[in-house]
Amino acid sequence: MSPRLSTGKLRHLRRLIGWGWRSLAAGVALLLLIGAYLWFTTSLPTPEQLRERAALGNTRILDRHGQLLYALPDPLSGRQRPVSLDEIPLTLRQATIATEDADFYANPGVDLRGILRAAWINLRSGDIVTGGSTITQQLARNFLLDPQLAQQRSLERKLREAILAIKLTATYSKDEILALYLNQIYYGGMSYGVEAAAQHFFAKPVWELDLTEAALLTGLPQAPSHYDPFSNPTAAQARQHVVLAAMVREGCISPEQAATAQAEPLQFASADATMRAPHFVTSVLDALTAQLGPDTVLRGGLTITTTLDANLQDAAQETLRQHIAQLATQRDSEPDHQVHNGAVLVLDPTDGAILAMAGSPDFYDVSIQGQVNAALALRQPGSTLKPLTYAAALERGWTPATTILDVPKAFPTLDGRPYEPENYDRTFHGPLTLREALATSSNMAAVRTLHEIGLPALLEMAQRLGISSFNRDSGRYGLALTLGGGEVSLLELTAAYAVFANGGQRVTPYAIIAISDQQAALDRDPAQPRTPFLTRERHNAADRQALSPEIAYLITDILADRYARMRAFGTQSPLDLDRPAAAKTGTTSDWRDNWTIGYTPDRVVGVWAGNADGKPMRHISGIIGAGPVWHDVMLAAHRDLPPRRFERPEDIVELEICAEGGMLTSPTCPATRRERFIAGTQPTQPDTTHAAIPIDPILGCRAPAGYPAARTITRIYRILPPEAEAWAVAEGVPMAPREVCSFLAADRPAPNLEADQEISRPDNQANPSSSPLCPSAQCQVQPALIAPAPGAVFAVSPGIPRERQQLTLQAQAGSSAARVTISIDGETVATFTMPPYRAFWQLEPGRHRAQVEVEDKQGAIWRSEEVEFTVKHDP
Repeated sequence: MSPRLSTGKLRHLRRLIGWGWRSLAAGVALLLLIGAYLWFTTSLPTPEQLRERAALGNTRILDRHGQLLYALPDPLSGRQRPVSLDEIPLTLRQATIATEDADFYANPGVDLRGILRAAWINLRSGDIVTGGSTITQQLARNFLLDPQLAQQRSLERKLREAILAIKLTATYSKDEILALYLNQIYYGGMSYGVEAAAQHFFAKPVWELDLTEAALLTGLPQAPSHYDPFSNPTAAQARQHVVLAAMVREGCISPEQAATAQAEPLQFASADATMRAPHFVTSVLDALTAQLGPDTVLRGGLTITTTLDANLQDAAQETLRQHIAQLATQRDSEPDHQVHNGAVLVLDPTDGAILAMAGSPDFYDVSIQGQVNAALALRQPGSTLKPLTYAAALERGWTPATTILDVPKAFPTLDGRPYEPENYDRTFHGPLTLREALATSSNMAAVRTLHEIGLPALLEMAQRLGISSFNRDSGRYGLALTLGGGEVSLLELTAAYAVFANGGQRVTPYAIIAISDQQAALDRDPAQPRTPFLTRERHNAADRQALSPEIAYLITDILADRYARMRAFGTQSPLDLDRPAAAKTGTTSDWRDNWTIGYTPDRVVGVWAGNADGKPMRHISGIIGAGPVWHDVMLAAHRDLPPRRFERPEDIVELEICAEGGMLTSPTCPATRRERFIAGTQPTQPDTTHAAIPIDPILGCRAPAGYPAARTITRIYRILPPEAEAWAVAEGVPMAPREVCSFLAADRPAPNLEADQEISRPDNQANPSSSPLCPSAQCQVQPALIAPAPGAVFAVSPGIPRERQQLTLQAQAGSSAARVTISIDGETVATFTMPPYRAFWQLEPGRHRAQVEVEDKQGAIWRSEEVEFTVKHDP
């Protein structure tokens, strides 16, 4: 084939090239026409127009009843005044240029090369180190564009922004543009311009800022709410380091100067004391600013009606302040607990409305970092996460009567080191029902449960109930997550508990009811990402159902069970109210976080106590820390509300079961109680966890068939799994003997059972009647003290009031018992006429003897063997 093209093909190629050039020319012409249109329709506002737009009126924040919470100041008055470029420190100007627009003095207002370079730097650093827009473009977008257009992400906005930037560069000098930018950019805290920011954050004029302060301010405009040093000091400090690194990279300062600035502590200003509910108001303003833009919020003359109940807010704030002050005061009988901070949150569980939010005892106290909103900060939740674990277990077929072993166990971990959880009281309690495990907050039982159902079950449950903070790095969590080994905010966790209060339906916390004429701006574009914390999200019931009503009810029923939690909290607990209420406490093992979260059908209240700087507290628990705050805030929140019971779903059934083992009652079951189940999950088999075993009480062996009756008594033993036997031996729990008695041993003289056996026979029952199951009257009465175990040792903790440190006393008696009395050191503690035979005794240091006395239906008296135990002072 000839290398030359034929004449026809050549003409065709020329026509294609011609069409290509004409199309390109048409495209360029169209772009020029569009550019010309945008150029001539995008004009620089005059100074008079700027001032007129900025003076639309003050934005006002109201509570749900119309009470004024805060009126924003006039943006053109007071500390908002502009300053000349000469008054702004060189370090602040250099920091701004190095971070935002390194080629500021060289570019014509837009910088394609700078955009590409910023993208490369951000990609390499893994963080947004520098912006793609020039300083001039940012000025055009934030102050010269129409506020609604500035919030859009559209090509038109980008083009008009670029045109305004070019016009600004053509009209003003670079120094004038930089001065205008530094006087108009938003730094957070309702502060426009460097002078306002310097006064707001450091209470000093801008010309007095040093390098450390200038670097911190420079990093704020990129995300003022996220980098706010008052509410998020860690993020603000990290952003400051990014700014200093940019200054080193551009040659503005040396690495040594940057290191010195990083190490220098910052002294922040006190807050504006004219704000009511300051943590709530600042959170609302931050959320609105992110959604509508700072220009609209500050200069729009809005009237924002919020969900807050100002009177309840005042009561919650004062309650928190008083209790934290008491905890921080050393008294003769109690130590200084070294706790200086706390937070309170009140939600309506039916829709998520935030009724009260106190982020610290005193917003204006710099010494406790009072401006940090602890209601939104991430903290370790301790045991308050356990209800989520048990909710996940109930979804997998467990019931409140499921037995969980609270005995020592080592669990494997990814790093190869065994994980051996301990309980708060440093003792193990043997077999527990799920109800007892959750109500008494057993750590070992919670870890065993999570080990059985799997960590993903808890993570999925948390996400379903609205907790998103665990999603950030879910791979780092282990079994300790159920004990609070992750971080969550008080707002998230309180909202998760609202699911239990609301019959399993999830609600999203919200703070705003209406915004004058700007409500349409919030609802107009459903595709636009909505900032959390704003208006109420509306979903149908199916979308909101995060948990079945039955499981939500069972968790609530357990958390509201005063009797079940008595062993851990005593008979005088701050969790007990004048109405049905469910609650859970939590304390981290390092004493840095203390929680109480609880609810009724009408209100859910979350309380956190600790220190904003993360310092540990001393000798504190939920009973004396967050618990009393929760109790008093709950009373205030329900002041005008009648008591209501939690509604029981139709598919919940109730029946009598064996108190130990969770199965149906049987002749060998020593005590019974009533339990609630989801229909279809209730037990169907009689109890097999107890057995009546004939023994020789002197030799301690099983009596075989035909063994002399004079040497035989029958006792009821709990049959424990092999894993619990070591615990039972250590705690002195009676175990069924394994050795079978020898008939040779039976030839020895018969012992005096009246004096030697554990159960003494009364004089008027020398020849008691027998039953088919138990051939002696001892079995029908059989008094015994199940708890405490013989030789047990307990400790009085200095971190808990003495009146709330109580020991569980549990007795056993047969079916013929008419009256059961438990005594300690000869003094009666409690008397019962029906099971369960359980009492609580306030711990007193010393050695003690406990005994059970039973009067049977014939009037005979039977006494158990005495059990010795010791109570020590905790060192």
